[in-house]
Amino acid sequence: MDQAPGSPQEPQGAAGLPTCYRHPDRETGIRCTRCERPICPECMISASVGFQCPECVRTGSGTGHAPTANQPRTIAGGTVAADPRLLTKILIGINAAVFIAGLAMGTPLFHDLELIGRAFDPEQLAVVGVAEDQWYRLFTSMFLHQAIWHFAFNMLGLWWLGGPLEAALGRARYLTLYLVSGLAGGALTYLLEDANQASLGASGAIFGLMGTTVVLMRRLNYDMRPVVALLAINLLFTFTPGLHIAWQAHVGGLVAGLVIGYAFVHAPRERRALVQYGTCALVLLAVLAVVLIRTAQLT
Repeated sequence: MDQAPGSPQEPQGAAGLPTCYRHPDRETGIRCTRCERPICPECMISASVGFQCPECVRTGSGTGHAPTANQPRTIAGGTVAADPRLLTKILIGINAAVFIAGLAMGTPLFHDLELIGRAFDPEQLAVVGVAEDQWYRLFTSMFLHQAIWHFAFNMLGLWWLGGPLEAALGRARYLTLYLVSGLAGGALTYLLEDANQASLGASGAIFGLMGTTVVLMRRLNYDMRPVVALLAINLLFTFTPGLHIAWQAHVGGLVAGLVIGYAFVHAPRERRALVQYGTCALVLLAVLAVVLIRTAQLT
């Protein structure tokens, strides 16, 4: 028998808030609009009014319709997936595969995939880089890591931030956020870094996930202190002298993540897709403009 909301038997967390009925370790202030059981962001499915839990959506409780009559949606309007971390696992797998390939192939692979403004290639006897129409480097550099600590930190961040965001946004929006944030970080690095300075890593995309996490937690009225502390620590490392971190990639990805995240979770329902993907298109146009400006400076 289900417990009545607010009853003495309902589990509560350390802060006095009820805990998700499917995840007892997660406190939440949100309840299913049908059964009124407490649900966490991973279990929240956007409904015409409020949010519903997966069981009520699956059974069609109280609707009089078949379970497939209304497709369950996330808070951002995405489709609820059976495995909410599938894309996150795939992205980690791609990064791991490229990292292993880099260990095996060494300098040639890094030279071909890393983000370089302009560098002399002794094999081609020419200057190569994004300015020489090798725009693919803005994309490939997002999956390239040279040091084990760099790879490990980025993949831990992707796992911790990516899983909950993938569940909250849906796969299409989550992948769009990841790629656009990574491109934004690469574009700002290309604009501001020395013309022949190599840059690589998924940090821009990770900071984009962090920015959207801030927006999402604010939207759900969650305690902001943990994510703000995480962001502050990462920014402290970003600007610490001597660590040789491309701060431009971090800042570019973070700004893109904040902008895209705001559009994803605050878009009006009646124009949701237009606002969300329109915002992503505008960020991409800004990336294109930055790359064109820098290329014009170098050629």
